[in-house]
Order: sequence, then structure tokens, then C-alpha cells
Amino acid sequence: MTTTKTAQAAAPNAANRVMLECCDVTRIYSEGPEDLTVLDGLSLSVHAGERVAIVGSSGSGKTTLLNLLGGLDRPSRGQIIIAGEPLSGLGEAALGRFRNCYIGFVYQFHHLLAEFTALENAALPLIIRGQRKRDAEKRARALLERVGMAERADHKPGELSGGERQRVAIARALVTDPGLVLMDEPTGNLDQTTASTILALMDELARESACAFVIVTHDTALAAHQDRVLRLDSGFLVADAKA
Repeated sequence: MTTTKTAQAAAPNAANRVMLECCDVTRIYSEGPEDLTVLDGLSLSVHAGERVAIVGSSGSGKTTLLNLLGGLDRPSRGQIIIAGEPLSGLGEAALGRFRNCYIGFVYQFHHLLAEFTALENAALPLIIRGQRKRDAEKRARALLERVGMAERADHKPGELSGGERQRVAIARALVTDPGLVLMDEPTGNLDQTTASTILALMDELARESACAFVIVTHDTALAAHQDRVLRLDSGFLVADAKA
């Protein structure tokens, strides 16, 4: 395997437009008297409609990378550009609005609001955007149906299984029609049949709406299904020799 700090070959059928670009991104944490470098000059390009899996050992920095890509954390050095917009030029309020418009998140542990129903959780990004509740819930209900949760729409997270909560989180991530979706172990709590349904939905969105996906996973089958598989190793990305 040849090591390089740049992994950016586009998928053959991806649109020419670059949806995500990382340029020499470094993240350093201060740990007592010593600094800990988690990401070290990492570069990456993801085109519209492309699906990229990122694999790596626990503690390699995969979640740190997702947080940086989503603007939840700031790099120590380097630049992250999404849909042509450098995140470094956005203040916190503007960054929040930008995330709402362009980025969908699927977290490993769901982060659903306990007091809201599945429908209300899925509709929340649109309501935050200012869309009328009736319209937001109509769109959310359609997404819940696509992930097999239509009959559980009025249940709160405490009444749902882990797999059901994950499906609600996926619907929430997709409800705004984002250009980029970031996923942290999206099928970890799903049975094989439901996972296949989610993969088919991702394929459809990538093909029809040119949505780009960056997926952190330990699931080799899920990774192999994507257009590219990259391994996070020693702070930067390399093409995965096992893909």
C-alpha cells in the first residue's frame, strides 16, 4: 500500500462538482504538557453523488474527522470547504445555519430528543429552518415511511428500540435534502434487512439528488458497498488495500 496524504480520486459516475474538500487539515489537542496530533495534514475531496467509507482502528480519529467535516469542531490548521464555502469564514451562528442547509448527520448514539415523538424529531431541522410545522412533518413522515418507521411515527424515543431510533436519526439527517450526509456507524443497530433498505435509499439519493455521503464504519460489508474506501492511519487517509 502506497501512503499519501491526499486521497481524492472521484468515483467514475460522480458529478464534476466537488461537494467536500479538506486541504491539509490538522487537529491537535493539548493533553497536559504534551500535544496530541490526531489528524496530520489530511486532504480529501468528495464529489457530489459520491459515497466514501472511512475505516480505521478505534482511536484513529474517525469521529474527530466527522466533527471537523460537520463544523462541530475547528481544525488547528488547514481548510474545510463544503459546497464551495470555507467553514473557517463562518461565525458560530452562520455555521449553524449552513449546517442546517447543507449537512445531514447520523450519529452513532442517535441524539434524539426524549420529549419529542419520532415524527417531531425527524421534522426538527426543517422547523428550526423556519418551515411551517405542518409542511415539515409532511416531509418527515415521508422519510420515516422510507426507512420503515411510518407506524412508529407517534412514539417517543423511550418507546423505540435502538434500531428504530437509528432509523429515525437517518430520516432526520435526510429531511432537509442536504448536499452532504455524515454518518457514524449508521447500520450498527440495524438488522440485515433494514440495513439493506438504508443502503438502497443512500444509493437512490446519491444517484437522483447527487447527495454525497461520508460514512465512518467498522462494517466491512457497508464499506465495500461505497464508491471508495479510505483508511485513517497515523493521522491521514490512504486507499484501503482491503477494498
